[in-house]
Amino acid sequence: MGTMPATGTETTAATKEADLKLEAVVIPVSDVDRSKKFYQDLGWRLDADFSFENGFRVVQVTPPGSPASIQFGTRITHQRPGAAEGVYLVVSDIVAARDRLAALGAEVGDVFHPEAPGAQFGQVPDGRAGGLATDRASYGSFATFHDPDGNAYLIQEVTTRLPGRVDTGATNYASLNDLVGALKRAAAAHGEHEARNGGAYDENWPQWYAAYMIAEHHGDELPQ
Repeated sequence: MGTMPATGTETTAATKEADLKLEAVVIPVSDVDRSKKFYQDLGWRLDADFSFENGFRVVQVTPPGSPASIQFGTRITHQRPGAAEGVYLVVSDIVAARDRLAALGAEVGDVFHPEAPGAQFGQVPDGRAGGLATDRASYGSFATFHDPDGNAYLIQEVTTRLPGRVDTGATNYASLNDLVGALKRAAAAHGEHEARNGGAYDENWPQWYAAYMIAEHHGDELPQ
């Protein structure tokens, strides 16, 4: 019996059964120990530092609250040092994140937002305007910094995910800061909710908070 090619439906079903979780991104550096110190000074967790007799060395660090990591070392990539660019770091409060990185010694740029629809990281400094995005729109505010070799990181503020970009089977927050930020936004929205209802105390506020936070996390319509 001949073998028939898999249909699109069968391929999609098979793919859904096999999780492909992004674990680490490799960046090229010229001085492994210098890079290791730089990232540790930023508070990134050191996960591994393995060396082998053939000269291979791999160091893995993880940014706070991140499920994925950064790897660098010797004989680990053919890229020239500093060639990595546009590595995204998502934060819930870009002003706080930028100030924190600067306090820890990173040369981080000022917060900016795209000056026109469609402006991308690769187009800066053209296409950028200083300051936060209008109404502090989710996905709209950015800052950049570089490691000692020039590998570029783009920090992006994301508070509400677009529909379809979150696993609808779970609601979780990667860090204390993410949870605190979500609670603050829910509190502000709930204050407006109470005002619309005559300012009366809402004894069901825990349920309202929970519904708001879940909807915001999944990119669904927010409760009013």
